[in-house]
Amino acid sequence: MQENLSLYHIFYIVSRTGNISQAAKELYISQPAISRAIKKLEDNLDTILFKRSSRGVTLTPDGQLLYEKVKAAFELLSEGEDSILHNRSREIPRLRIGASTTLCKYVLMPRLKNFISANPQMRITISCQSTYQTLRLLEEDRIDIGLIGRPGKLSGYEFLPLLQIQDTFVATKQYLENQHRLFPLEPLSHTATFMLLDEQNITRQSVNIMLHDHQLQLGHILEVSSMDLLIQFAQVGLGIACVIKEFVQKELDEGALVEVPLGLIFPSREIGFVCRSGAKAQELVTSSQSLFI
Repeated sequence: MQENLSLYHIFYIVSRTGNISQAAKELYISQPAISRAIKKLEDNLDTILFKRSSRGVTLTPDGQLLYEKVKAAFELLSEGEDSILHNRSREIPRLRIGASTTLCKYVLMPRLKNFISANPQMRITISCQSTYQTLRLLEEDRIDIGLIGRPGKLSGYEFLPLLQIQDTFVATKQYLENQHRLFPLEPLSHTATFMLLDEQNITRQSVNIMLHDHQLQLGHILEVSSMDLLIQFAQVGLGIACVIKEFVQKELDEGALVEVPLGLIFPSREIGFVCRSGAKAQELVTSSQSLFI
């Protein structure tokens, strides 16, 4: 029996493909070697397994009987291998994180190094999405935990505060001086180019509420797709950007950017991790605690 195992495998592939040439390609052996193996198996079983023709090979009645048994055996072996691999993959702890590109860069990335050092065995995947898309991924169980700005309502979720952020308007000193020189009697809100995130962004929505509450209308708005671009455009003097203050603190300290007084102060907002409510929430917090430092 043991001597025939490799012969049965060759027989199985030839039966499945119905072609010795194709079987040779799959098995990475020569056609003559396959023919010799089939002949040896036929001699061992004292029967004919294949009918040969110019179009390939077909099974004889004995060959068909043997094929059904061999096929079931190989399928059972394949199921056994799959079960072992599945069990092994389940033993590897994993953490699926969702975060916007901005929060991933400025909040998550600085914490990942310590987290990976504390959890070298954990498999981490990161999905960069907006806050609303991150919540949708949580709802669909496609991520375990999300890093978001706290939205107005979070029914069915656990929110774990991480830090406070504040929106602000920034520009270069040169840009502001040029505006005052060109339009000395006009307010900045009428003359300057204001660069904001697009309307779907939760940061932009909070900015819109503040502008509306203070009855402040901006004359020229340039929508930008990312916080990084807002910061870079402000640095080259393209206009006044609405950014998260904590993410440009270095530029403010160095004088590369300055805050623009427009008569309104944005309230602080919370950034934190969010997960579905329930027993799994505490488990996730425990396994992810080094991310909260």
